[in-house]
Formats: sequence, structure tokens, C-alpha cells
Amino acid sequence: MTSLFAQKSERLLNVYFTAGYPNLNDTITILRGLQEAGVDLVEIGMPYSDPVADGETIQQSNDHALNNGMSLKTLFAQLAGCRTDAENPITVPILLMGYINPVLQFGVENFCQKCREVGVDGVILPDLPLDLFLDEYASTFRRYGILNVNLITPQTAEARIRFTDAESDGFIYMVSSASITGSVKGVSDTMKAYFERIQGMHLRNPRLIGFGINNHETFDTASQYANGAIVGSAFIRHLSENGTSAERIRAFVETIRS
Repeated sequence: MTSLFAQKSERLLNVYFTAGYPNLNDTITILRGLQEAGVDLVEIGMPYSDPVADGETIQQSNDHALNNGMSLKTLFAQLAGCRTDAENPITVPILLMGYINPVLQFGVENFCQKCREVGVDGVILPDLPLDLFLDEYASTFRRYGILNVNLITPQTAEARIRFTDAESDGFIYMVSSASITGSVKGVSDTMKAYFERIQGMHLRNPRLIGFGINNHETFDTASQYANGAIVGSAFIRHLSENGTSAERIRAFVETIRS
């Protein structure tokens, strides 16, 4: 993933989808469709019963996926071999996004080992405090080469942002507002002021803006202040309404990039 940012530093598009949604075995179909559509990174949600940072759209996709039978074990089985497929390998960077409880139940070392085996580049765990990560889990993650992407918000103090920047690799996830996913409509002046403040700090790591990025206008605005943006709820709704075909996925990505 770090090589991606070395090669491209502007208008990066990271798209999120929930593993096991709409159907249990859609993971590779959607992943391949996003790669063919030209996204720069893919974020795969690990379904959890209490996704506290997520709004109704992603919460419902989590419930649906769990009811379909999705689990971490199943997700790793689905991803196995995707990097080494002789005819159509997955080359786009893959992140797993979710919550720390299922990772702890799976076992942190076992989780990191499986991530490396199937070609996962990193994880985003919003409820894992950076201090706890550094004290308890960083050595394991680093031993297996798995990046831990950290988040900042408009309420994060400058000293904390700089500490996060110093202890991060890959990129920093800029949460656009104090909200949950899917609840933000447009980019407000308050958000722009926050984006400008972070831009002026000249952080070491690239930055991607998430929460509220749902169309070309919001993607374009976010890309003016950071290295790109993350789209989640809007893509989940698109999958729900339009299905998982490569053509439909490409159409969605084109509406964001156009």
C-alpha cells in the first residue's frame, strides 16, 4: 500500500463494502469489479453486531451479512488465493475495516497471520485506541507487515494529530465530522476549515477523507484538501439498488470520479 502513495498522491479513491453483502459469496465479485473500475484502494468491512461508528446503511449491511453467515473465518477463506489467481489476480491494496472485538476473539496473532497469507495490506479499527495498539499489538502487526490505519476527527488536538502522524504508516483517515457514516450531507464551511487546518500542518503521512463522501462534488472537494477520499454508505446503497455486476460497479465509480 505504501508504494501506491509513492506512485500517486492526488485524487485517490478508496471504496468500502461490507463482506457478505448483499450475498455471502459476493466478496470477490465486488472486489474484482472495483479493481476493474479503477479504484485505488478497497476497504472490506468485517461485519460486527455493534458497529458504533457506522450509520443505518452500513449497520443494516452488517446485520444482513451476519445473517448470511459471514465471519472472519469465511472472509479469509474467500480472499485466499485472490492475489495469486493466474488469470485475474487482485492487485489493488486491500484494507479490512471493523472493530477490535472480533479480532480479539479470532486472536490477534492469528488474525495478522491470516491477513498476510491472503494479501491484506492493513486494517482500520476505529475503536482501537492508538496508545493501546502501540502498547499491546503493534509488535505483532509489524511482524506480519500489516498496517494499522489511524483516524483523526475535527475534535482531535494538534498534539494528538502529530503523535498519530508520527506513529502511523500508510495513510491517516480524516473523519470529516463528529458523526456516523452516511449521516453527512455535503461539505460544510466548518468541514472546509478543518480540512484547511490539517492541510496546513504538513503531516508526514498521506490523508484520505471519509464520512459524507457520496458523489463527485464531495469527492472533488475532499481531494482539494487531502490526497483523496473514502466512499462507503453511498456504494452500499448502490449495491442494494443495482446489484454487483462489473458494469454497475463501474458506473458507480464513474459517477464519483467523472
